Amino acid sequence: MDAVSEVKARLSIEDVVAEYVQLKRAGRNYKGLSPFGNEKTPSFVVSPEKQIWHDFSSGKGGDMFTFIQEVEGLDFKETLELLARKAGVDMEQFKGQTKSNSKQKDRLYEVLDLSAKFYQAQLRGSKTALEYLLKTRAFTKETVLKFRLGYSPNTGDALINFLKSKNYTQEEASAAGLITQRYNGWGDMFRGRVMVPLSDAQGRVVGFTARILEDNPDAPKYINTPSTLLYDKGRQAYGLHLAKEAIRKQKFGVVVEGNLDVIASHQAGIENVVAAAGTALTEAHLKDLGRYAPDIRFAFDSDKAGIAATERAIPLAQKVGVNVSIITIPGGKDPDELVRKDPKLWQDAIEHHQYAVDWLIERYKGLLDIESGQGKRQFTDVVLQIIRGLSDKVEQDHYLGELAKSIGVSKEAMAAKLTEQAKEIRPIRLKKPVASVQTETKETVERRKSEQRLLSLLLMQPKLRVEAQMIRPQMLTSPEAQELLNFLAEHPDFENATKDIQELQSIADYVKITVLQFEELYRNLEYIELHNEVTRLQERLVDMYVKDQKQRVRKAMETASDTDTRKLLEADKRLNDLLKQAKEHA
Repeated sequence: MDAVSEVKARLSIEDVVAEYVQLKRAGRNYKGLSPFGNEKTPSFVVSPEKQIWHDFSSGKGGDMFTFIQEVEGLDFKETLELLARKAGVDMEQFKGQTKSNSKQKDRLYEVLDLSAKFYQAQLRGSKTALEYLLKTRAFTKETVLKFRLGYSPNTGDALINFLKSKNYTQEEASAAGLITQRYNGWGDMFRGRVMVPLSDAQGRVVGFTARILEDNPDAPKYINTPSTLLYDKGRQAYGLHLAKEAIRKQKFGVVVEGNLDVIASHQAGIENVVAAAGTALTEAHLKDLGRYAPDIRFAFDSDKAGIAATERAIPLAQKVGVNVSIITIPGGKDPDELVRKDPKLWQDAIEHHQYAVDWLIERYKGLLDIESGQGKRQFTDVVLQIIRGLSDKVEQDHYLGELAKSIGVSKEAMAAKLTEQAKEIRPIRLKKPVASVQTETKETVERRKSEQRLLSLLLMQPKLRVEAQMIRPQMLTSPEAQELLNFLAEHPDFENATKDIQELQSIADYVKITVLQFEELYRNLEYIELHNEVTRLQERLVDMYVKDQKQRVRKAMETASDTDTRKLLEADKRLNDLLKQAKEHA
């Protein structure tokens, strides 16, 4: 038995969760208020039988380990150590397994490094990829080599065949996130894309970001390596191995949104730049950057997403002990665009950074009417939330004074309102969880909830699968959902969802969560009601997918040539036809 199994054998999930959520028995399960949001009706369910939890309000779920990771903001290793202490498990007895784990990691590092070399070699033979990197992006050959950029052939099996020829197994390639299960068997994860290796702080390749080359609005522009033993997007700062010395020397680091923005900055000689690899900024990112400099500057957009990201970053930075400020990019351009126009413009923008709290206050002043009573109330509500997240009392006092002065009220009134707000929002929890970084839009959460509910119906009611044939894997948000959909397509007569299926072992918890959703939502409904729900959810998913893809088409058309515009218009028409077909089916 390994350490994880030993911990699970000694602890029950209901006892672990009960330290954070007040649970009440509801039949075979327990229910409580979601710890990830403010709700009045319990939507958080724990199943002792399945040893899983699911939050119906956000669509999140998993085992006791994923729960602790969410509420405490820990990585898997830290979570294992915490639960091992709680269970009284001596981790020393698993040291031998740790050595075995170390050997597995070494093999994964080897296969990933070899894959990076393979993609680099393939780049030389791809005219399209070279033209994109050297002409469209204006990267030099030296930059392409420095960042080990490459190309993944579109054959579907080029990498897997290459790795087999080098005596790496299918299991190792899968564990490294390089291949995936498809309808016709195992194939390359990345096809027909520019490959950007992701490295850890020591420069070892741990994964890839892949940028599409074809104009295909039905495919995501970027895809990343899924979470593996080596790669955790919540901890990965892209380019840190090349930027850390510059960050240390210049005493500040710059965080941008895109990996290609990092490459463009380094090419322009601005080397203290990294990116949060395909995710929002986390405490782990700030800790890593804080080791090299206490001053971190973010190149966030000035829109709602940028404001929300800044609000999340302030308390995280306070906790870690770094200062955060915001870089405003002229004209709302990306750093890459600014560099191509004139590198000095990007350097000047970096120098004219603004402390995050001041930046937020200015943004809200522009968004709200602080001359009216209602506007003053809204303005003070949001700014006081920001002030409350400051750990230093002197800094809090300073901004209370500034806030009072800006709207013409007394500082005492602001201090009183701050105290009242603190009483109103005090959470009722047995143990206060660390707030996990909430990066998802409402649309993302609703899309995930809809796909989970549809899959629960298709999994538990085989007769309904024929009613959802318009749903394709690319319409779903998670690899687990895509894998389950693929399995059901390959096994149309599969019925026993409670049986351990070898093909589903990698997503066993996700399958359990899907079964739990059916039991909670649909168990007592008539077949006609289930049928109607499937058609409704299918239409909803298609509608959300079409809206997302049409946004991509519209954005692409802004810079498209005449030939590309015609292709994009054809893609837009196909999306309209897809949506019409879904509505007619419903």
